[in-house]
Order: sequence, then structure tokens, then C-alpha cells
Amino acid sequence: MTATLETKQTAVISALNRQQANTLVAYLNYKKYHWSTYGPLFRDLHLLFEEQGNEVFATLDELAERSLMMDGTPVADPADYLPAASVKPSSGKLAVDAMIKEAIATHELIIDEMHKDTEVADEAGDIGTADLFTRIVQIHQKHRWFLKELLRKGDNLVS
Repeated sequence: MTATLETKQTAVISALNRQQANTLVAYLNYKKYHWSTYGPLFRDLHLLFEEQGNEVFATLDELAERSLMMDGTPVADPADYLPAASVKPSSGKLAVDAMIKEAIATHELIIDEMHKDTEVADEAGDIGTADLFTRIVQIHQKHRWFLKELLRKGDNLVS
């Protein structure tokens, strides 16, 4: 393997590890929102945060295993997740609209990064990882859409 190809593969593995870490942090944030929601939309938001969190969590293993397929090492030690992630853990008690806005911002960060990470995988000739990022980004786009709709109407329930 040439040095350039090794460098490109290393960049792909780094992107996979960051997205794996982002996935776990995003999932844990979703659990916080799920447990902390309240108000007139409690039931709907409680279930939505659970559903979306589970869909995000379901991608975790795919990212880690893809890193292994590329001869990399996935993030495995719990202490390594936060330093590897660009998604920040939710902190403090939040109003419902703040939880929704924070979740939207998380999806926007992941979507932006995955677009760039897909390009990194393409440049490395790694269509498998590019396909994985393309599939996962669609999950985050759908979640962002659902969350943005909660705030769009201005019905004073959460916005």
C-alpha cells in the first residue's frame, strides 16, 4: 500500500471513529431528552426522542465494524468516546424547546461532517464507507426534519 493510500485510509478510519463517537453521544443526549421531556406534548416527544435515539444507536455497530473492515480500530473504551466526538454532551436542565434545538444542532453537525466524510471516503476509493455515510446521513436528515417541524409552526406548545 502506498503512503498516499495509507494516509487516505487513515483519514477514513478517523472519520468512522469520530462518527461512531458522535453516534453514542447523540444517543445519550436523546436518552436525556426522553427522560426530561414534559408539558402538553410529553407523550409525543417522549416517544419521538426514544424512537429517534434508537434509530441513531442502531448505526453504532455498523460504524465500528466498518472501521474493523478497513483494518482500523474502533473506539472501544468508554473514556475515549467524548474526546473522539465532535458532538457535545447535553448539559444541565433544558426547556423542551431547548432540547429540540439542541437535537437539531447535533443533526446539523453530523450531517455536515458526514457530507465531508463521504468525500474523504470517495477520495480513498472506499465506496463501502461512502455508502454507509450516505445511508446514515439520511437518518439524521429525517430526524432533523421531524424536529424542525415541531418548532416551525409557532403554536406556543414548544416554540
